[in-house]
Amino acid sequence: MRAIYVALGAGLGGPARFLIDSYLRRFSNRPYGTFAVNVLGSFLIGLTFQSNGHWHDLLALGFAGAFTTWSTFMLDIYLAWKLKDYKEAIVNLFVSLILGLLAAWLGLNLIK
Repeated sequence: MRAIYVALGAGLGGPARFLIDSYLRRFSNRPYGTFAVNVLGSFLIGLTFQSNGHWHDLLALGFAGAFTTWSTFMLDIYLAWKLKDYKEAIVNLFVSLILGLLAAWLGLNLIK
């Protein structure tokens, strides 16, 4: 039964990531969509980390798991580096990690 909740969440999280990224790419070719979904997903995982039962499976494992994207994050950094946009690569790496950690912390602490 848990797999059904994970699949349902993933079925919503993946398209949500696509829509947010597609929308933000209309304004800039920078990876703001990947940044936004990873920070929002970190917050959601923190917020739902201690949820019981199906909510955790649906939101943290399913939705946030499909919504966030480590692989695209790494690709964006690699491509910026390859294009010799070192500042973009380094800023993306560190700002994403710092804000992602802060978002997860905020989510965890909002439910206490």
